[in-house]
Amino acid sequence: MKLAIALTVACVVTACTNTSAPVPTPEYDPTPYTLDASSFPYGFQSMPLPTDYPLTQQRVELGRMLFYERALSRDGSQSCASCHVQADGLSDSRKYSVGIRGLAGTRQAMSLANLGWHRRGFFWDGRTATLRDQALMPIEDTLEMDNTLDNAVRTLTALQRYRDQFIRAFGTDSITAERVGIAMEQFMLTMISGNSKWDKVQRGEATFTAQEKRGQDLFFSEFDPSGKVKSGECFHCHGGPNFTNDRFMNNGLDDDASFMDIGRERVTLNPNDRAKFKVPTLRNIAVTAPYMHDGRFTKLEDVVQHYSSGVKQSSTVDILLQFSLKPGLGLSESDIADLVTFLNTLTDETYLTNPKYAKP
Repeated sequence: MKLAIALTVACVVTACTNTSAPVPTPEYDPTPYTLDASSFPYGFQSMPLPTDYPLTQQRVELGRMLFYERALSRDGSQSCASCHVQADGLSDSRKYSVGIRGLAGTRQAMSLANLGWHRRGFFWDGRTATLRDQALMPIEDTLEMDNTLDNAVRTLTALQRYRDQFIRAFGTDSITAERVGIAMEQFMLTMISGNSKWDKVQRGEATFTAQEKRGQDLFFSEFDPSGKVKSGECFHCHGGPNFTNDRFMNNGLDDDASFMDIGRERVTLNPNDRAKFKVPTLRNIAVTAPYMHDGRFTKLEDVVQHYSSGVKQSSTVDILLQFSLKPGLGLSESDIADLVTFLNTLTDETYLTNPKYAKP
């Protein structure tokens, strides 16, 4: 009798504990995602955004899921975040990223900060005009995820969590490559870096040390042929709130006989674009080593030394680098140290640790 009662009680308890609330049916949620203007780099008041698909909270969240989704790769081993690590400024600390086949890429992975203000194409050679197209290319690149878009879509469609999230983001559970690109574009548009020490100084919230101030003066000063005033001539290419002119330029890494990568010419087929590459932002530059499209420099001191005395003449080297050609800018070790100290003020710790950009 006691055993029967105990079994009855156990069954009742088990039934109660196994009873769960019904899972809510996912519904389309068009709640806008509002960018926080206070997080913008000093000097930016707004961001030009796509108008066909306004930013929504659910599309941004879907984009974040996809950015960290290894199922987008052919063997399920890599995601976008494998080569764009938040602690490294959403770039890669390796000279070349390695894809699922174990093969290295041909260019260094670029930082993803402040992409909403880039207007002249993406990748080092600008081969895509939109961020949503840029997001899809690594999926099919044989040196990266080595998948097909059709196969990636099939894989996502088989996962209930993605069918549900596409409903919340787009209103239906129809998963397409276009929607994958749009969602990742929306997530990447939220990756804003605007809280470095430089920004804080501009806002009156901090002050530079004497060395940082001198580095800033070197960075923003014009070249003086008389030599009375030292200059790094940096701001012509790395000016503005995002510390880039958003152009494609040949910065004198090699001469005509040594070009290993023809850069922008591969896209435009114009010989005048030979060895031209996108001028990257210098925001968080101290944590995004190695440097240049081919990762040839491991230290910022090497980069500054290149512009001081290492720029090589070629048929397409940019006119803005005329003073960096021999004999060069003549920067001393002290000048170089001061410039590097200033470049360190462009690091945004908030950006590097923001949980909004981390794996969901």
